[in-house]
Amino acid sequence: MEKQQKPSVQSTDGKHNTGSRRRGRVLVDAILHATWNELSEVGYNQLTMEGVAARAETNKAVLYRRWPNKSELVIAAMRKYLPNLPNEIPNTGNLREDVFSYLLGLAKPLQKIEAQTIRGLMVEHFGGTLIASMPQIIQPRSESKLTADMTTILKNAELRGEVRLDNLTIRIISLPLDLLRYEIFTRQVPISDKAIEEIVDDIFLPLIKHTINEK
Repeated sequence: MEKQQKPSVQSTDGKHNTGSRRRGRVLVDAILHATWNELSEVGYNQLTMEGVAARAETNKAVLYRRWPNKSELVIAAMRKYLPNLPNEIPNTGNLREDVFSYLLGLAKPLQKIEAQTIRGLMVEHFGGTLIASMPQIIQPRSESKLTADMTTILKNAELRGEVRLDNLTIRIISLPLDLLRYEIFTRQVPISDKAIEEIVDDIFLPLIKHTINEK
């Protein structure tokens, strides 16, 4: 009995690819790698599902089965290729350096992304809302971790006599994170080291010093 020939797979350039087909993790990795390269070369505005499919040597229908739109695909690539949230909580022996180092660790990945990508994701994926922050892009559902990390930083500072944690509300504890988020949202560009310094030195630390004198 004659063996049936495997169906060919039509690529985006109209040609047919025969032979073994990539599946599962191998295919996903190839697509995300293609997405990251496209993003680096043509930018977010010019990136298309068709272009990614062509680079990954697959069909754009394969992309749409897993990622419904461009923004979802780009976010998936960013989660793979950008550094995750800081794994270690700074404990330098100084509250100022701890907070600055932690915020810098959050912001560094965005400094590798062009402003048009940030703007595009805010508009297309997040609808321009305030949840459009780097932590949600890199690691979804990470808000509780960020607040917990900040609390740990402040607990270490309390042991050194730099702050009284019982005088700090959750709103104050999360203030550096909220200001980081706001800076990204309003400016829609990668946040600078100077902006982080201003958040820490001009806003957060003066507030902390004020609360330490309260009973």
